[in-house]
Amino acid sequence: MTRVLTPMFCLLLSAAAHADDKPESKKGDAMIDQYLAGLTKEISGRFLDGAKTREEWEKKRPRQRHEYLDMLGLWPPPEKAPLKATITGTLEHEGIVIEKLHFQSRPGLYVTANYYHPKWSYNDILNFHENKLKYPAVLYVCGHSGRGRDGNKTAFQDHGLWFAKNGYVCLIVDTLQLGEIPGIHHGTYREGRWWWQALGYTPAGVECWNGIRGIDYLVSRPEVDAERIGVTGISGGGAATIWIAAADKRVKVAVPVSGMSDLESYVTNKVINGHCDCMFLVNTYAWEWTTIAALIAPRPLLFANSDKDPIFPMDGNRRIIAKLRQVYKIYDKPDLVDEYISKGGHEDRADLRVAAFQWMNKHLKNDTVPVKYEAFKQLPGKELRVFPEDKDMPKDALNGKIDETFVKRAEVKLPGAGKFAEWKKDMLKQLRDQSFRSFPQAIPAARLEMRRFNGKGETIEVNRAVTEPGIEIEACPVLAKGEIKFLYVIGEDNLEAEDLKRFRDRQNYWYEIPRGLLHEWTKKSPPNYVERAHALLGRTVDTGRVRDIAAIASYLKEKEKADFAVVGKGQAGILAAYAALLEPSIKEVIILDPPTSHKDGPIFLNVLRVLDIPEALGLLAPEVSLTLIGAKDKAFDRTEQLYKLAGAEKKLQRK
Repeated sequence: MTRVLTPMFCLLLSAAAHADDKPESKKGDAMIDQYLAGLTKEISGRFLDGAKTREEWEKKRPRQRHEYLDMLGLWPPPEKAPLKATITGTLEHEGIVIEKLHFQSRPGLYVTANYYHPKWSYNDILNFHENKLKYPAVLYVCGHSGRGRDGNKTAFQDHGLWFAKNGYVCLIVDTLQLGEIPGIHHGTYREGRWWWQALGYTPAGVECWNGIRGIDYLVSRPEVDAERIGVTGISGGGAATIWIAAADKRVKVAVPVSGMSDLESYVTNKVINGHCDCMFLVNTYAWEWTTIAALIAPRPLLFANSDKDPIFPMDGNRRIIAKLRQVYKIYDKPDLVDEYISKGGHEDRADLRVAAFQWMNKHLKNDTVPVKYEAFKQLPGKELRVFPEDKDMPKDALNGKIDETFVKRAEVKLPGAGKFAEWKKDMLKQLRDQSFRSFPQAIPAARLEMRRFNGKGETIEVNRAVTEPGIEIEACPVLAKGEIKFLYVIGEDNLEAEDLKRFRDRQNYWYEIPRGLLHEWTKKSPPNYVERAHALLGRTVDTGRVRDIAAIASYLKEKEKADFAVVGKGQAGILAAYAALLEPSIKEVIILDPPTSHKDGPIFLNVLRVLDIPEALGLLAPEVSLTLIGAKDKAFDRTEQLYKLAGAEKKLQRK
């Protein structure tokens, strides 16, 4: 506690001391990998939210369903606006009629599809309307197949043709990213759209909703038996099969093919790196992953995979099917769940198709006759286009920017006179529920130990701070005389010398460097492993940084017995503000150049569904004094309004 170093010098010296030391250069990776693996192990023990019996599970299911839809961005359920279904063309192939159609799952969100059915006779049509003849229907959801302008539905013709040849109707729908009207699946995987996490948006939610509306279309057809609907697909379509069947009870039979692994595979074994964002929901409630598939029980479910599939490895498959068998057993229906294992890699092979066909036959038609594989002549993809030419594309399509509006951002209404305390309590509860569920009610103080290393011929002493199990950061005192005045948070927007000059007594302070900044972990885009893995475990990197700040502040309050200001620049300042919201020992926050919106960071799960930065800063009133330096944007007028409503306008300064 006697070294006198500026924060930036201490940071650079520590980094330089280990620049050529290979084990130390990987320390960030080793720490974060072990941390994520530990969380994965903890969460993986929560199957069925701890239910052991059917009665226990049934009591939990209504809440679980709510949470599940919420994590897909589908709660409250969106309005089912008119589908505006339109058939743009029809053709015959292999004795089957294929209708080319589109519908809008939400206004402006177009779903392009091919509808396969037997060729009707006049009497057939009469019987449809007289309810004398109905067909079972299959919704086929596509995997990732780059068919460009034709849409990836054209890669899965065999499925539609087989079903239509064998007494079904089949609707094959394009996915968002690879459909005729392309959207984006790769927001956090490749595109740096971290605000998806802040908004609680995932393209899995879009795929689920498009599937639900696809079922709406199916049941609108007079030839469809609404009591006999199945869903299947491979890869991304396997995932969508689970999303849809878990969300919509109208699905009577499900066959996900190579569509789900578990958290141990995704996170600990880093299988997440092989998947795009449509494969994952935002795991706000820290679910054990197989619980999603368990929502399908006790409806018939065939879990199909391949034994050499690197992105759906067999160890994960074995764990999943074992848990699913437990669920069906508590329903006394063990025969309604099974697995099929094909030999080979990640591919849509004939035997996988036959397994799906036989399962559908058995449970939708009560037909157990063995299925023989049929190969069909493939149509050129262009012939299956819903919009034949570019000029035919709808001008009002929102597919390319649906991520901006699919999940509604919060529209925060300010409290009325005398209602601030009640309003604040509610907002903090929402933040706890949606963004900081992983935090204990009271954040434990950090545990600090002194460590020493050589730098430029002298011994440097730096505090090693453990802020939660598995996480170490650096925190140092810079003291001459007197009590501590400031805790500086060193972020990616670093406090420079001219920033420090703004404050008096700047020689009496502590500084800290939250996780991932001094000892960085590997950052490679794609696949952005660390940041994406956090969301699968119900948190973000920035959530962890808030905890780091709060834990150090709690330590200083216990040790120094003094009030101090927490200071940060840019996003680091906003992290400090949230630490003050969650750690009552912080009584003053100073922020230089604050960002105006969480869309630019920092990122907390679902935070934009609750509030944005100006309202969050207003929540500091009336207990915390707030100084904003360089906050010229009018957005911060809202922060001033809230301090006034709290009767604490004198505790807010804008400089």
